[in-house]
Amino acid sequence: MYYIVKSDKTFAQAVDDLDAAVRRHQFGVLHVHDIGATLRGKGQAFAGECKVFEVCSPRHAASVLATDLRLNMALPCRISVYTEGGATRIGMIEPQRMLAMLSDDPALAAVAREVEDATRHMIDEAR
Repeated sequence: MYYIVKSDKTFAQAVDDLDAAVRRHQFGVLHVHDIGATLRGKGQAFAGECKVFEVCSPRHAASVLATDLRLNMALPCRISVYTEGGATRIGMIEPQRMLAMLSDDPALAAVAREVEDATRHMIDEAR
């Protein structure tokens, strides 16, 4: 259900490298949520670092939405860079499995496979 890799890079370097990989694959970065900073800013203890990238391929998103508009709730894809146990990790929920839980449409399965292949490559390149 999850695709997570451990990185030897610092958190900041992995964040920068993921941003570059996303753009190389012609996906857009819609927003980056700094979860750690947000929690600490709200007075909550959070020792680690965590940034969640919302990424999107307009072509793939349009295809999904044209098939089933309700799936807007599953978009955009999210890729996370975070620290755990002193290590930097990069991961995501696998698009194919997530979409399969929401739809059994074979056309959507093909789109999810393309998106998952691309996002896995982004994660591996940022590793």
